[in-house]
Amino acid sequence: MDMERRDFIILAGAAAIAPTVKEEKKMYGLIGKIVTVAGNRDELIAILLGGVAAMPGCLSYVVAKDPADANAIWITEVWENEQSHRASLSLPAVKEAITRGKPLIASFGNMTITEPVGGHGLMAKRPQ
Repeated sequence: MDMERRDFIILAGAAAIAPTVKEEKKMYGLIGKIVTVAGNRDELIAILLGGVAAMPGCLSYVVAKDPADANAIWITEVWENEQSHRASLSLPAVKEAITRGKPLIASFGNMTITEPVGGHGLMAKRPQ
C-alpha cells in the first residue's frame, strides 16, 4: 500500500501526540433548591456553611438566598468528580449537618446535575 507523504505526516503526528493526551476527568456539579420551614432559612444556611471547608474534592460550595422567596435557598456545588460528592455524604460533619438541618426543611425544589467545565471563582482542581 502506497501512502502519500501528507497522510504519513498526519498519521505520524497523531501517533506522536496520542501518548501525551490524558483522559480528562469530568467535574460533577449540583444545583438545588431547598425551601425551609417558615422563618428558619438563616439557621439552615448557618448549618450548611458550618463544615464546608473540610470536604475533600469540593471545588466550590455556594449557598444563596432566593430573593423572591424568604424561605428558599439555592445551593450550587462543584466537585472534582461524582465519587468525591458521594464520599462527602459519609463525612461525620456532613452527616451531622444533615441531621441538624432536616427538621428545618419544608421541601426540596428543583435539583439539576451539571458538568462544570470551569469559570471565574472556581477553585483550581486539587492534586490527587
